[in-house]
Amino acid sequence: MAEAWVTQMRMLITGGAGFIGSNFVHHMVKTYPDSEIVVLDKLTYAGRKENLQDIWSKIKFVKGDITKREDVEKVAEDCDCIVNFAAETHVDRSIVEAGTFVFTDVLGTYNLLEVARKFEVPRFEQISTDEVYGHIHAGSFQEQDKLNPRNPYSASKAGAELLCRSYFETHGLPIVITRSSNNYGPYQHPEKLVPKTIIYATLNKRIPVYGTGENVRDWIYVEDNCKAIDLVLEKGEAGQAYNIAGQQELKNIDVVKTILKLSGSSESLIEFVKDRPGHDARYSLSIDKILRLGWKPKTKFDEGIRKTLKWYQNNAAWWKPVIESERIDFHR
Repeated sequence: MAEAWVTQMRMLITGGAGFIGSNFVHHMVKTYPDSEIVVLDKLTYAGRKENLQDIWSKIKFVKGDITKREDVEKVAEDCDCIVNFAAETHVDRSIVEAGTFVFTDVLGTYNLLEVARKFEVPRFEQISTDEVYGHIHAGSFQEQDKLNPRNPYSASKAGAELLCRSYFETHGLPIVITRSSNNYGPYQHPEKLVPKTIIYATLNKRIPVYGTGENVRDWIYVEDNCKAIDLVLEKGEAGQAYNIAGQQELKNIDVVKTILKLSGSSESLIEFVKDRPGHDARYSLSIDKILRLGWKPKTKFDEGIRKTLKWYQNNAAWWKPVIESERIDFHR
């Protein structure tokens, strides 16, 4: 099975034009050059064809919506696996438009599960988030800990996870779940903390930081996450969830200051703003379970943030149209 998995795989990657999704598509194209990779993406504000332009000839792209069953059925038949990145993912947006998150993240996942069951897809991987646990002031969450989401975004992702679990228990659908910590790297939408800080520093604009910036996140370079997702896809135990984290916890304010230092910008650009409702204090994950599969994070934050800074500095043509067409004034 392992040999066939590598050499004859036909995979459906939903949300593959988004940030983590497009990085994962790049990884899979490079790692499995003989596989057929189908990308289904609605191309909302965070999903862009430009994220895949350098590998466009190596994939099959289909514009479609996971909330529409017919869109999924058109591309899912004969797939060896489905990897679901498609979701609304931004906490601030979820606070003001929660219904969109419930519709996409929960109903969309339900549609994918139903289609996977119909076509007897051998593997289904649901991409989730550390935010489903809520926050933790000391220690780290393990996979068996209860889900305790504290905002509409994380609640929608938790709901999607529970649907996946139910399809494993009820129908025997071979699902696996990954919960990753904060990702950063190329192709991330400028609404998020790292790219926004880089871009605003480049433009010498004020950089808003919630509260006092003391909120703690565990940062992982997106390439490391993609390798972990790939490993879980192949070797993860059906019905199980796997935490993925970089084991590099930093306060938001320290992330901003690091970027400003590396870009040669002044800390006077920092502007503390009113904290958002229900802002989680700290995320932290135990990764013992995925370490046993043979994965570990390799990119130190200093190395990863330097590569990310360089990418945004060299790709202004990618981000300028985004900030010119949207009002970017929030971050995770």
